[in-house]
Amino acid sequence: MANIIAGAVIILLLGTSIRYIYKEKKKGTHCIGCPMAGNCHKAGNCH
Repeated sequence: MANIIAGAVIILLLGTSIRYIYKEKKKGTHCIGCPMAGNCHKAGNCH
């Protein structure tokens, strides 16, 4: 039972992470991990 709950939590975390990255890329954010999130002068250099 504990293995099923742990697996479900891992799948949930992975799914929300993928959804967040997808949404940010769709908005056009270049550097997802950057605290300035595209407002910096290097925004065009992140690939």
